[in-house]
Amino acid sequence: MQHVTVPQDRIGVLIGSGGETMREIEERAGVRLDIDSEDGSVGIETVGDPIDAMAAPDIVKAIGRGFKPETALELLESDMRRLDLIDLTEQTRNDNDLERQKGRLIGEDGRTRELMEQLTGANVVIYGSTLGILGEPEEVDAVRRAAGMILDGAPHGAVYSFLERKHNEMQQGWNVRERT
Repeated sequence: MQHVTVPQDRIGVLIGSGGETMREIEERAGVRLDIDSEDGSVGIETVGDPIDAMAAPDIVKAIGRGFKPETALELLESDMRRLDLIDLTEQTRNDNDLERQKGRLIGEDGRTRELMEQLTGANVVIYGSTLGILGEPEEVDAVRRAAGMILDGAPHGAVYSFLERKHNEMQQGWNVRERT
């Protein structure tokens, strides 16, 4: 049995209305979830296909880090899709710096986070002290690099240019793959 800890305010999202989300995860991933709503610990026991069950801890972590359940469940749709978490406290000096950097990552009216999603194809969530990325390896890498640029103090314009360049590269790569 594997264990994952979920923040208290995300337990309700993990369980879902009438247990609906929990049941969907259990059915689709072939696992049984044992959720302790007191301390946020989630036991994950494989009861079906072990290959599908391998995604269950990341699905639970993704929901715990702020992703919508339907987005987290996309981890079951592709062997290549993955979850990556960046601990922002490792990149910041104190709480004020953490809040400032989160603001830079989100951008005015959420524009920066939104552009990261649109131009890479990954899903991006900033929750608590983490930046969560869910996508294909190339998408995750592009967001990780863009976030690193922002955390290192790069101007937003330079980050947007980088994202547009990566978007064009990925589009060309997809077009080449479709022809072969």
